[in-house]
Amino acid sequence: MKTALITGASRGLGAALAEALAPTHHIIAVARTTGALEDLDDRIKAKGGDTTLAPMDITVDAAMQQLCRSIYDRWGSLDLWAHAAIHAAPLTPASHINPKDFNKSTDINVTSTSRMISYVAPLLGENGKAVFFEDARGGEAFYGSYGATKAAQIALARSWEVETAKTGPRVQILSPNPMPTATRARFFPGEDRDPLADPKSEAARLLPEILS
Repeated sequence: MKTALITGASRGLGAALAEALAPTHHIIAVARTTGALEDLDDRIKAKGGDTTLAPMDITVDAAMQQLCRSIYDRWGSLDLWAHAAIHAAPLTPASHINPKDFNKSTDINVTSTSRMISYVAPLLGENGKAVFFEDARGGEAFYGSYGATKAAQIALARSWEVETAKTGPRVQILSPNPMPTATRARFFPGEDRDPLADPKSEAARLLPEILS
């Protein structure tokens, strides 16, 4: 069976993708929340799938090194990496950004992504695929921390995409429709969530592109 590493797998699109990929992939699910990962494991196993749970913080370098080493030792390679982990700092004017919020946004959204690319690339080799998810908020009012660091994350992914176009792995950047996630709830409190796309439906929509 193929292998899929999902970073940010505990909820939202990451969890929905893990469930959508489970019929064809062994899911390696990474997130900080152990309980949410266990719930995901129960849902996947109830449908006949299998998971390896990795309750880890992606900003801890040693943990990510150990994770990728363990993937290599057990499977030798990786077929897919879907990076759904993100930090949504509070909205605030650029002149009032809290340094702790900005540093956390940088650590999760940029620095850890850069490290993970370097660790996961050898596992993906020539034939694997890495998938990132765009949310173009850069330059919008009050989105300084999130917008800047999310844009930097996607800029890293686009550079990797161009660099590996002829050699692999394939890098794909997708744009999900708005979903009623915890991240969006922080940005749009009190929003009518009924018109938003259900994460499972959105995962089903994106799955053909991911598997193409």
